[in-house]
Amino acid sequence: MGRYVGAIDQGTTSTRFMVFDHSGGVVSVAQRPHRQVFPRPGWVEHDAHEILDNTMAVAAEALSAAGLTAADLVAVGITNQRETTVLWDRHTGEAVHNAVVWQDTRTSGLVERLAGDHGPDRWRAKTGLPLATYFAGPKATWLLENVDGLAERAESGDLLFGTVDTWLAWHLTGGPGGGRHVTDVTNASRTLIMDLHSLSWDDAIREELGISASMLPEIVPSVGRIGTLAGPSAGPLEGVPLSGILGDQQAALFGQAAFSPGEAKNTYGTGCFMLLNTGTEPVPSTHGLLTTVGYQLAGEAPVYALEGSIAVAGALVQWLRDGLGIIEESSEVEALARSVDDNGDVYLVPAFSGLFAPHWRSDARGLLMGLTAFSNRGHIARAALEATAFQTREVLDAMRADSGDDLSSLRVDGGMVVNELLMQFQADVLGVPVVRPVVEETTALGAAYAAGLAEGYWDGLDDLRSNWREGGRWEPSLAAGERDALLARWSDAVARTLDWV
Repeated sequence: MGRYVGAIDQGTTSTRFMVFDHSGGVVSVAQRPHRQVFPRPGWVEHDAHEILDNTMAVAAEALSAAGLTAADLVAVGITNQRETTVLWDRHTGEAVHNAVVWQDTRTSGLVERLAGDHGPDRWRAKTGLPLATYFAGPKATWLLENVDGLAERAESGDLLFGTVDTWLAWHLTGGPGGGRHVTDVTNASRTLIMDLHSLSWDDAIREELGISASMLPEIVPSVGRIGTLAGPSAGPLEGVPLSGILGDQQAALFGQAAFSPGEAKNTYGTGCFMLLNTGTEPVPSTHGLLTTVGYQLAGEAPVYALEGSIAVAGALVQWLRDGLGIIEESSEVEALARSVDDNGDVYLVPAFSGLFAPHWRSDARGLLMGLTAFSNRGHIARAALEATAFQTREVLDAMRADSGDDLSSLRVDGGMVVNELLMQFQADVLGVPVVRPVVEETTALGAAYAAGLAEGYWDGLDDLRSNWREGGRWEPSLAAGERDALLARWSDAVARTLDWV
């Protein structure tokens, strides 16, 4: 039996391959970015073939860097940017269009049409989701309606639909020569087509979206053997079992070992995503959250989660760097923000493509306000970091209202958790401790855990729980009155972003 577990971590901006040992420690990692394609304002695309090539390249790099081969791996798991949509030809394996990314807003007109007189919550009871540009199903509909020839090819059964996990799994298990066309329950729950209760595709919604049943992948548990990596695309992973798939945010929940109802994690990446484990019953949200599948072990009931999705978090720091040019490297933002004592009453609401949870307002646009002649780059940098913490607080309030659960602490991960100023301000704004694990790459770790668990490399969830180690903790230190005043100002700023478009 192999000694390690591999994880393909296919994210919005890059693809990584990571190898983990039994304690959850990182043995090896390799990473490659892919191009962000912006054909028009509000449109975001990726080249699915570039992502596939990068996946093979980083797997080869990570294995060779550690002197390992496929024989050293017990299994591989996949975690992926969710909702990003690929259509491809089942006979050739060629993508028929660039992947349409989760951030892309081209479906806004279609989403309004589907909502019609029913409103955005038309399918919420079945799917746990509002009608929004975020989700995968309408992205596929848009491609079928707007790209010449695709509707006919779909009708004749030549096209396959999938999120990036599906695209990779199909190619890596044989492609046109018998690749498995699957997606796991967590990714399927982000399409707007899956019934949350039966975990199956809803025919009425599918027909309304104009997607033929032959295009849709089989829905499988997150943890369980899917197939063996084989064929021209498997490359250095030939012969390794593919035994787990989790959408990236659910993978982080799994990697944080948040297996009990009431446990939550927040991932600070391009966007910001908080998930709260709600147990084996889906909790409907009346406060602007998504009800989603957290994970499912083969042969067991699914575990559900409430999710608050914030569109812009780390992306705001990138915008300070690339859009405004007030920093040269993202890592400089903390020092710049520390150059001032407070935000100087400056607020930055990053509604660049509308507001996600808990507002779901596509008509909102970004706003930098409270500027005076006294304001400087430091205030803007500080306002940018604080925006992430304020948005997280809005989501946490919605979770408390929906679930009735009070959070005792928040487990955090993702690229921004190295920012001590942000983490302290987050604890201050939430009024609860913020805790970072030793292994911060919880998304890849979650995919590895899923795959290893399926193959008996770990004995069970308690085995994974015992791997979790605290790596940093921030206690709230802000007086309640000050916190309330800041939150009131933030709410006022958010209100002023609405109805712009």
